[in-house]
Amino acid sequence: MKKVIQKMSLVVFLLSTTLISACTQSLGAVESTQTASIATQGPVDAKEIEAFADPLFAEKMKEHNVAGSSFVVVRDGKVIVNKGYGFADKEKKIPVDKDTVFQIGSVSKTFTALAAMQQVDAGKIDLHANIEEYLDGLKIPNKTGKPVTMYDLLTYTPGFELPDETTFTGPQYIGQDISMDEFLPKHMPTIIRPPGEVYTYDNTGFLLAGYAVEKASGIPFAQYMDEKVFKPLGMASTSVRLKPELMKRMAANYDLNGEQRPLEGHAPTDGPQGSIISSAEDMAKYMIMHLQNGKFDGKEIVSQKSLDLMHTHQVFADDIPITTVGFENYFPEYTNGQHVVLKGGNMPGHSSLMVLIPEHKTGFFMSYNNDSMVSADIYKEFMDHYFPETEKKAEPDYLPLSEADAQKYFGLYRNTRAYWTRTSITYENGSLVLESEATGKQKLRMIRPLLFVDEAGEKVAFKEDKNGNIKYFYYTTMNGLSLVAHSQKMEMENTYSDVPNTSSYKTHINNLSALSIMGAKSGSKFDPTGTMTQGEFADALIKAEGHYVMAGMEDVLRQQLAAGIPNLNPSAPITRQVAAAMIQNLKQLEPVATSKVTLQDTADAWAKDAITALVSQGIVDPDTKVKPDGSFTFRAKDLLKRQEASALLDLAFGYYSLPIKR
Repeated sequence: MKKVIQKMSLVVFLLSTTLISACTQSLGAVESTQTASIATQGPVDAKEIEAFADPLFAEKMKEHNVAGSSFVVVRDGKVIVNKGYGFADKEKKIPVDKDTVFQIGSVSKTFTALAAMQQVDAGKIDLHANIEEYLDGLKIPNKTGKPVTMYDLLTYTPGFELPDETTFTGPQYIGQDISMDEFLPKHMPTIIRPPGEVYTYDNTGFLLAGYAVEKASGIPFAQYMDEKVFKPLGMASTSVRLKPELMKRMAANYDLNGEQRPLEGHAPTDGPQGSIISSAEDMAKYMIMHLQNGKFDGKEIVSQKSLDLMHTHQVFADDIPITTVGFENYFPEYTNGQHVVLKGGNMPGHSSLMVLIPEHKTGFFMSYNNDSMVSADIYKEFMDHYFPETEKKAEPDYLPLSEADAQKYFGLYRNTRAYWTRTSITYENGSLVLESEATGKQKLRMIRPLLFVDEAGEKVAFKEDKNGNIKYFYYTTMNGLSLVAHSQKMEMENTYSDVPNTSSYKTHINNLSALSIMGAKSGSKFDPTGTMTQGEFADALIKAEGHYVMAGMEDVLRQQLAAGIPNLNPSAPITRQVAAAMIQNLKQLEPVATSKVTLQDTADAWAKDAITALVSQGIVDPDTKVKPDGSFTFRAKDLLKRQEASALLDLAFGYYSLPIKR
């Protein structure tokens, strides 16, 4: 039945795009010279915009399996185009229109920033004061000694260790009423980096910003947004909460395969970081306010001074603009030299993107009902069509880099938000070499000290500490998650007296130690040939996998790693085959077809496929040798040594591009 539903849904989807394509013809073809002339002026003519957008949405929605999308363009204080494509509910054949409601996810952060700046305008919040002054006694654990401010929160730089610890979503939260007062004391992460130091996409920061608005104003956050933002803007289809009357017009949620998925709620219920729902009709009004100096229908919603902070880049990586107050600048190469601020958002099955080009008083917004990156494609095409690059950028003159000068960059780095994203920096033939699982190996050429470019033209900007030591880098590539945060260089605090420099396990042990995955057994000793319990290995495995930093994920990972393994006992010593099965349960690798490996020794039936999959991908400890004919002995039922665990975990979840070449 499931496959039948998938086929029927695809037919409905194809019908919707066919109708859109047919509609394009009725709008009238625009001569190419006329289109070029209009495009150089920006989006000003409704028919021209539709002639551009209709076939584009048809193509991209089909490519990304999107059921339906809204699309609204504003210019000079007016709505130029506001229309829907495809279906809000493809099973019921309900089309998307300007009043269809979507969960706009993290676009909510811009509203929270606006509310915070209103309180700054009112003199109730000092943008640069300790935020704890506005939290009604709530304390933030802080290891840095530097207070965090509202400015830090709104520019994505508060320095939290687990910035997603405070964001819970799921169907179980619909209908609940979980206050920020109740939620925050139970889920407060610790600040471990000096506030203001580097960018990390941060949900906790905006939750605290909204909480500060609630306390400073004396009005519950959802009520505040209704009274001070939504009603003055005439946004009758917008709410912080899932109001029943709005849910009747809400688009269905779909996964990337086109299967409908359940609507998910938010904890806390009023989520300043991501719980707002809205329509294209309402978002047009919000964009017009932003592009009309903070005014709407003659009323000031926020001061020009505060709006300037929201539209001016505040945080940079070298010359790469990253954030404003509330907004971001993903895909900087798409701007074509224009000043752009944008914000994307996602709740499972709904995604949104708002793009503002303030100097041209132009903006567009779209919401659609799956989790794809179709919005990035639309953004690029929109900018190339209406604001094409006028000058071809000259190829920079790259500077030579000696190995001696390169050494300060060497090391293992971890993304400050996505702990599972790790990168190695080394040197080869005059270039830095960056390697991660997502990007593979990339040679970096030096534009100037601290600023490099990869083989695809993406920039890598390094940042030094006060002593001139490399501490972070920021990478603009869309491969992996480098865009969502700086990556921090991991330093080993201690060396182990029982791990000689000649040990083939030393690098693996050092990597896991630097990442705080496995450390000393006692004192300065790692105990490389000692054994581990199943519980100890499971703990290390969860840290190595990395997704435990996402709210609620640790319990999911513990359940997943145990699947299909009989008689697990956290206190029992772990064998090599149990370790392999646990890793494979989380990694879910397919054996490499071109790497035909054959297990020669005895392993239990439930472990054989896991062992073969890992070895075929090159995930094997140094003492396990694969012969030229592909045969190997895994010693499956031997107890796992700590040094072997370090190698398997490092290779499975480190920076390596799989399969690992030997």
